Amino acid sequence: MVFQLFRRMRPETADPQAAAPQAGGPTPPEGEAKASRTAALIAFSRAGRPVWTPRDYASLAREGFARNPVVYRAVRMVAEAAASLPLLLMVGGREQETHPLLDLLARPNPGEGRADFLEALYGHLLTAGNAYVERVGTGGVPSELHALRPDRMKVVAGRDGWPEGYDYTAGGRTVRFRDEGDGRSDGRQPVLHLKLFHPLDDHYGLSPLEAAQVSLDIHNASAGWNKALLDNAARPSGALVYQGTGGLSEGQFERLKQELEEGYQAPSTPAGRCCWRAGSTGNR
Repeated sequence: MVFQLFRRMRPETADPQAAAPQAGGPTPPEGEAKASRTAALIAFSRAGRPVWTPRDYASLAREGFARNPVVYRAVRMVAEAAASLPLLLMVGGREQETHPLLDLLARPNPGEGRADFLEALYGHLLTAGNAYVERVGTGGVPSELHALRPDRMKVVAGRDGWPEGYDYTAGGRTVRFRDEGDGRSDGRQPVLHLKLFHPLDDHYGLSPLEAAQVSLDIHNASAGWNKALLDNAARPSGALVYQGTGGLSEGQFERLKQELEEGYQAPSTPAGRCCWRAGSTGNR
């Protein structure tokens, strides 16, 4: 495309009779020369405002854990290591080898084992800064434990400002978890909320990905730019700037074309004599 633009700028053989003003026609003012509107090519490029990833669980999980290999590996390493640690149950200072709680943790629910359940719990905590565990049972005895997605949970604050319940929303339906206080429960919340320290929020924890958001976005943006550069045959974006008059001669055009091919298309030649810049205003 660049070559075609420069070809249009080259002067064509002029017909003296065609160039002469016709009788009765307008006469160009003295000292004024006609020129193509594309005789000077200028490409400006300036940086715009940065666009950061929204600070919500879905965006951080998608841009961080799902797209960034560093974040994925870090979260997996911590979650897997923490889930593999042995759990000890102490009663009265003595270790218990058998206990209903150990049996529950060994098989929290019909769909998950201990390792899967704990990995999901720690993964939620590292990604969102919050983790929720639902306790299912009758008569105050838990029989199942379920890790709930943090983006579906909402803290319901009471009149005193402390949480009195939790709303779980999925598929257009909302379920509220709270202790009804009707004597059928043990007075404990059916949901356990684990959260990391947040200096500005009383109810929710601070996600480690939110603290690393700037570095995360820069890493993803640089990877995307490199991928786009490779898809473009490693040719950087920009334009050659020419501010001369009369266009390029045939020899100049062929020399320019040769320098571009040698300097920017040959893998064995990393640099050439021709300068390629985005937003340059000098003669090239």
